[in-house]
Amino acid sequence: MRLQISCWIILRKGQLLMLKADSDPSNPGLIVHEIRKYLQFVSTLGCGGFDCSAQAVEMMQEWGSGRRFHIETIDQIEKMAGDCCCCHLSTGRRKIVFGSGDPKAKLMFIGDYPDTEDGEQGLPFVGKAGDLLTKIIYAMGFTRENVYLCNVIKCSLPGMREPAQEEITACLSLLHRQIQAVQPDIICTLGQVSAQAVLNTAAPLAALRGRFHPYNNRIKVMPTYHPSLLLADETRKRDVWEDMKLVMKEYSKKS
Repeated sequence: MRLQISCWIILRKGQLLMLKADSDPSNPGLIVHEIRKYLQFVSTLGCGGFDCSAQAVEMMQEWGSGRRFHIETIDQIEKMAGDCCCCHLSTGRRKIVFGSGDPKAKLMFIGDYPDTEDGEQGLPFVGKAGDLLTKIIYAMGFTRENVYLCNVIKCSLPGMREPAQEEITACLSLLHRQIQAVQPDIICTLGQVSAQAVLNTAAPLAALRGRFHPYNNRIKVMPTYHPSLLLADETRKRDVWEDMKLVMKEYSKKS
C-alpha cells in the first residue's frame, strides 16, 4: 500500500522533516507535528511508503547545495507546546513544564519528568531534587541561568509514577526539537528515562553512566543518576560527582 503526498522533504542533521509545499518554511514546527501524527496513523493502516512529489524530488536534488532552513527557537517551540494534547497527560496538567535557562547554553541537563511542585509552577527542578541539582550546578562552576534545564516528559505524572512508553513517545519529538534549538555541546541526562530516551537505547542507566555517548554525531551525552535518587541514596553522590568531573573536563576543551 502506497500513497501520494505533495510535500517538501528536508533532511537536516539526520532529522527528517516533511512540510507542505505551500506552507511557510520559516516556522515549520506545527506542520511537522501534524504530519508526524498523520504518518503514524497511516503506518498503522499498512502504508509502506510515499511516492515523492516533484517538489520533494527537487528538494532532495538540492541537498548539499548550501541552502539552509530556519531553525526553530526555544520561544517558538514553547509557544506551540502550550497547546499540546498528544497524550492523556494534557487533560490533567496545571501547567506545562517546558524548560528554563539559557536557550543557547553549551551545557544542557535533561531529567525524566516533572514532580508535583514543578507542575504547579511550570518550571523544571524547583523541588528538593531541584535544590540539590542547583548545588551540583554551582559546584561545577555554572548557574541555572547559564545552562538549560528540561525534562523528557513535559507534564507531571499522577501519583509520581514512572511514565508509560506511550507518554515518553508523545514527548520525544518536542525534546529533540528543544535539543536542536539549543544546540548544546554537552547533554547531561538525569535518570534512566532521560538516558534511554535521548540515546534511543534500552540499556540500564548503570551500564550507560560514567562515559560519553554521541547524539547526532556532534553532541556528547553524559548519563548520570537523577538528583531525586541521591536524596534517597547518598552513596550515589560520589558516582554523580565523578560523572560531573568528566563533564567539566570536556566542557573546558570546548571553551
